Amino acid sequence: MTDPRTAPPDSAAPSPFESLPKTQEPRLWCGDGWTARVLKNEDDDGWAVAMIKDGEPEPALVGPWTMGRDKKNPKPLDVNAFNTLVKTAAEFVRRHEQQLHATLHQRITVSAKSARVTVSLDIVPDEEHPHALLSAHDEGGELLAELRVAPSFKLNRVSAVAWAESDFSRPAER
Repeated sequence: MTDPRTAPPDSAAPSPFESLPKTQEPRLWCGDGWTARVLKNEDDDGWAVAMIKDGEPEPALVGPWTMGRDKKNPKPLDVNAFNTLVKTAAEFVRRHEQQLHATLHQRITVSAKSARVTVSLDIVPDEEHPHALLSAHDEGGELLAELRVAPSFKLNRVSAVAWAESDFSRPAER
């Protein structure tokens, strides 16, 4: 039996990106789940850098890149620049995901018929049958009503109060 005081510690599960080879070339760096690629800017004489998340077909972020000392070629990528680009691109992706979530999931709490009601609109962006679920919950979280509406339904204070005060009858589609 192995003595737990001398046994090697359990290793944490390796990151799926640890097995990928790291590339560190002047115009191409890969690592930490990202690829930074320095490209010729098609719009002018400058350079751009594209940050591509592993497994994604399109860059998450494209921005200008610094010219080198010869004023012709791009400045080579280095570890500090790559780490900064990864942090910036990851933050950009995170903000985009938060904005998308906020667009697809809206919630408003209103007073109607002497009660507080939380009305939610959850858009389902299905390619063939896009729709939204409009729901209402009381203060205790109990479901009061739920129905399917068009994804273009506009949830705001006026529409939420009107729906609650109509005893949650189907709102008029606009």
